[in-house]
Amino acid sequence: MSLLEVRNLSKHFGGNKAVDQVNFDIQEGELLALIGPNGAGKTTTFNMVGGQLPASSGSVKLMGKELVRMAPRKIAHMGVGRTFQIAATFASLTVVENVQMALLSHEKKIYSFFSTASTQYRDRALALLAQVGMDEQADRPCSELAYGDVKRVELAMGLANEPKLLLMDEPTAGMAPKERNDLMALTKRLVIERNMAVLFTEHSMDVVFAYADRMLVLARGQIIAEGGAEDIRNHPKVQEVYFGTGKTFEKNAEKV
Repeated sequence: MSLLEVRNLSKHFGGNKAVDQVNFDIQEGELLALIGPNGAGKTTTFNMVGGQLPASSGSVKLMGKELVRMAPRKIAHMGVGRTFQIAATFASLTVVENVQMALLSHEKKIYSFFSTASTQYRDRALALLAQVGMDEQADRPCSELAYGDVKRVELAMGLANEPKLLLMDEPTAGMAPKERNDLMALTKRLVIERNMAVLFTEHSMDVVFAYADRMLVLARGQIIAEGGAEDIRNHPKVQEVYFGTGKTFEKNAEKV
């Protein structure tokens, strides 16, 4: 059985079929990219998997348990982590306090952040920060960090609930090329070390081709192609959707 099974997932806004009968699986230890041109239905699909958007129909099962119509908080407690296109950290708190907040939320003790509970979870927070290379900056305010480092802190927060599946919404948005590659190399390492799965949306094709184990290409709400980098790069329908007939992906293209 796959870790995540998505079957006939659809979202309709009136007469508009934003997502129409989407099917895919994710295995443990897999980094799966969900790509497509603007308006393809990527974000809608992504948000239905995470519970931020209710599906019109279809099924999303994590280890056989149905997630559709489940609240995002309950989905998180089942082992689904999340990072956002715009990093969701508290700028006024320190790096370690941000991760402590995520741990306290996971343990349902968010009300006691300023009690002894915050001390109790400091070691766990530091351990997570060590995994993303941010433990030496643990006591710096997030407001002082470079953007690439903020995204690392957010990644540590996303790992606080020990996710089996991590959802990453355009994780490298706004980052320089080196920062993009550093973050995705780190993510790839964590996927292997933790044997978790990652589903991510992304516009930077250099990142997708370099780090995704497999790709799903959406267009007009439907999956038009699935496979590895070479399969997708040479797929005639993908070329047509992105660039028009006859053009191909560039291996080192930074943006689509």
